[in-house]
Amino acid sequence: METITYVTGNHGKYLSVKRIFTEHNIDIKYLKKDLEEPNINDIEIISKAKVIEAYKTLGTPCFVKDSGFYIDHYPKCPGYPGAFVKRSGISTNIKALLKTMENIKIRTCKFVDCLTFYDGENFYTFFGENEGSLANSIKGNDLSKAQSELWKVFIPKHCTKTLAEMTEEERLTRKDDRTSATELFIAWYKETYLKQESKKLSLS
Repeated sequence: METITYVTGNHGKYLSVKRIFTEHNIDIKYLKKDLEEPNINDIEIISKAKVIEAYKTLGTPCFVKDSGFYIDHYPKCPGYPGAFVKRSGISTNIKALLKTMENIKIRTCKFVDCLTFYDGENFYTFFGENEGSLANSIKGNDLSKAQSELWKVFIPKHCTKTLAEMTEEERLTRKDDRTSATELFIAWYKETYLKQESKKLSLS
């Protein structure tokens, strides 16, 4: 089976993705590299720009995975910070975020992940969502496999704990109606892409 590479500067993201690939018996390589992000609040455009840079570095099929965080009733800017979650500073200054949101009663929010695979010819993009709400205070300390400091204040749908409060088992088995861009990509990769590549080889 063809090996693909996941390119990211975030080791927590790599561990999360690697676990899912391992469950599906797919081997992935890992390149630790921070990729440039275009200054636009659109995770799909950002994802495609980054995977082009990653492919130029490797010269082999690879993928990147980006996340946005959307707060429905953020004051004066609904949906903020979106794809600007990192550069806005929200994920590294949780106390300031809670201060801004302290008088907001409707605290619904969501993570949106975007995975883009590029084989040198075509882009294939997949999206996942994890809905929930913003806690009123920082809760939990388990960030060993966290993709973001926001785990301390994000309570998934149908749950009562933040992601950082949960045990590893609780996080993996929670029933919060989330969808996973990684899972969708793996299903497509195994059932469609590899079969297409095998057919190309048989005809060459």
